[in-house]
Amino acid sequence: MAGPRGGRPARRSARADSSGGGCCWALPTGLLCAYGFFCSVRPSEPFLTPYLLEPHKNLSETQVFNRIYPVWTYSYLALLFPVFLATDYLRYKPVVLLQGLSLIITWFMLLYAQGLRATQLLEFFYGMGTATDIAYYSYIYSIVDINLYQKVTSYCRSATLVGYTVGSVSGQVLVSVAGWPLFNLNVISLTSISIAFGTAWFLPMPQKSLFFHHVSSQQLSWEMKVMDCKSGSAVQDHPSVQRAPGWEDETEVPLKGESHSAEKQPVQEQKVDIIKVLKDLWQDFLQCYSSKTMLCWSVWWALSTCGYFQVINYAQGLWEMVLPSHSTEVYNGAVEAASTLLGAVAVFVAGHIKMSWAMWGEVALALFSFLIAAAVYIMDTVRNIWVCYASYVVFRIIYMLLITTATFQIATNLSVERYALVFGVNTFIALALQTLLTLIVVDASGLGLDIFTQFMIYASYFAAISLVFLGSGIYSIIRAYRRQEQMQSRSPESQ
Repeated sequence: MAGPRGGRPARRSARADSSGGGCCWALPTGLLCAYGFFCSVRPSEPFLTPYLLEPHKNLSETQVFNRIYPVWTYSYLALLFPVFLATDYLRYKPVVLLQGLSLIITWFMLLYAQGLRATQLLEFFYGMGTATDIAYYSYIYSIVDINLYQKVTSYCRSATLVGYTVGSVSGQVLVSVAGWPLFNLNVISLTSISIAFGTAWFLPMPQKSLFFHHVSSQQLSWEMKVMDCKSGSAVQDHPSVQRAPGWEDETEVPLKGESHSAEKQPVQEQKVDIIKVLKDLWQDFLQCYSSKTMLCWSVWWALSTCGYFQVINYAQGLWEMVLPSHSTEVYNGAVEAASTLLGAVAVFVAGHIKMSWAMWGEVALALFSFLIAAAVYIMDTVRNIWVCYASYVVFRIIYMLLITTATFQIATNLSVERYALVFGVNTFIALALQTLLTLIVVDASGLGLDIFTQFMIYASYFAAISLVFLGSGIYSIIRAYRRQEQMQSRSPESQ
């Protein structure tokens, strides 16, 4: 949809398009939410470790923890950047279908694959399914008007949240109340994913994408505006405004696609130039991370996400060692559901926290990172399953609260293109760090440490993050107060 050129009548027509074309965005949004819901209804996932350790799988604990689970990390990292480019180049839908197909293969192999090599291959396909998740969250932005971004994002994320909760709760009920075997839970998961895959075929094919399938620069200057994450509306509403409010002090860089010369170009799709796209991405990367504020939040994002992935990947293994599932009833599904729902509450609360993040943000990150470290430490040292469960819930709540705040702090002053780039880079760095940590600590070719020693290292890792940001925060606060004192001392002299 071509954007307006300016003036009040054009703005009125833009509003009419976004409000009157409800059927244009409702159908793809509904289909995508249905896909996300059914794709997330996987009642067997909280019981993956107990299932792999069942006798018929013929796998040992060392094989599962030190040789199978690391494959997911390696494949996720290896596939992330190619999938990131392919998602945009192929215009989202084919990659959404690839995700569904990858998950179908994963759960089919989970049902019938036997032996170490087959299970490692299963983890590769699961890594592919995780890497292609970016297509699910970015598809809708190529279909709907920018004024609907906040609304459709909340719908899509809520769909996956509800689906995961329904899957976890139903899995727990079927295991604890109905006494179903874990094999049957995997059948339900495969069925749900297959329904999602069938739904994805009905998604309309987008005609544009952020990087490779641009519309003209003039249209782009209107559709890829800097978004205000609080209201979901565009901060800029005229091509003459070339910078995001409050951002120029940090970067002094105008946003892409907002030059006046663009007004002379016709509205049409531009030819794909891969080299030019990569060069533009590199320039955007340098400009984005030239901001100290953005760099700070991005560093925390990458470091903490690395540790978060490690903890959630191996939490079931820790619980299995504390209380083996073959000897008693486990409540993994209930814990996952509770942590997800309470995490959703934390996400809601994060949107209403009022504080000076510029002044106290680093200290807050240090404090909450220390609480995360304490939760992981308690989970590791107190060998009680209920304490482990409670610590895990606290761990996820704090992380989801902080990652939501970090996302908001980063996204508020970025265009859609740059946010996608920063999200991809931060995730890639997190996975690179996780791969290094996995290779050294977990993998059998490295140290191959036992699960309790691993979690002690993860607690120390978060404690180190806390110390780094505490030192940086104190330094920033001291500098801010000194700058304020200097300004106050100069003001009487000027008078």
